[in-house]
Amino acid sequence: MAQKKLLRFTQLSTFSNVLEKPDNVAGTWQSFFNNNNPIILELACGRGEYTLGLAKLHPNKNFIGIDLKGNRLYIGAKKAREQNLQNVAFLRCQIDQLHYYFSEGEVAGCWMTFPDPHLRTSKAKKRLTHPSFLRVYQRILEPEASLHLKTDSPALYHFTKRVLQLVDATIATDNPNVNALDGEELAITTHYQNLDIAGKQTIFYLNFSLPSAVAGKQLDALLQAELKETEQLETAWKS
Repeated sequence: MAQKKLLRFTQLSTFSNVLEKPDNVAGTWQSFFNNNNPIILELACGRGEYTLGLAKLHPNKNFIGIDLKGNRLYIGAKKAREQNLQNVAFLRCQIDQLHYYFSEGEVAGCWMTFPDPHLRTSKAKKRLTHPSFLRVYQRILEPEASLHLKTDSPALYHFTKRVLQLVDATIATDNPNVNALDGEELAITTHYQNLDIAGKQTIFYLNFSLPSAVAGKQLDALLQAELKETEQLETAWKS
């Protein structure tokens, strides 16, 4: 397995549709794609199923899958090359560093599909809808750009709704039980989603936009205090 990963990393470095922690790329994505079409990100894209699916549905938009794990990016990048998808690219970097790779207002929207919910309260800051991440997105997004969360985690869904309330975000769509009939974009499936062998998975969906500014560390502290209080109440109730 290690040898297979090493081979993939070697091949990944030769793919023209993959950039690995590149220098001086912010503000140049229109040149990279050779057009002025809107740029949409899929955050923590994994194997890139959603990135590819969205690109096929919207040929007049450019899609960039973001992930740090090159072994997974390889799969999506290879498929994009095989399918000759010219409006797809992949960026290997940390999501909290996006402001180094995109300039202010350069991004037209973001998708977060089945991200790790980081269920432990102590790991809440790693959730992709935590205010610390929202501040990063706000720096690179167009005003009123749409963000999409699709998750099977009720904890992440309710956490995100609370965060959006605290930052005064605008929720355009709140669907606590998405199915294929809700639109082509939401019908796209991922490797993770298909692991639901029992077939009883409930999928939550939020479409929202951020205010012109997201409150800072004081809000983060308030949120963390709320989470700890909830955790303590739940522990007391179970004991």
